[in-house]
Amino acid sequence: MKIGSYAKAVVAAVSAGMASFVTAAGDGVVNTGEWVTVALAVVGALGITYVVPNSEKSESRQRY
Repeated sequence: MKIGSYAKAVVAAVSAGMASFVTAAGDGVVNTGEWVTVALAVVGALGITYVVPNSEKSESRQRY
């Protein structure tokens, strides 16, 4: 188990959730539809980011 794959997904979920929440709270009131949007943003970011693998390290280039 690598912590990197979980950390990447958690950071993405928190970022998406906070961004959608700040947008929803712009008028001072967060209604039910906006909470659903926040939840979907968190779940979507968490799922998509967890499923997509990290890229492999490329070979280092030599300078000429």
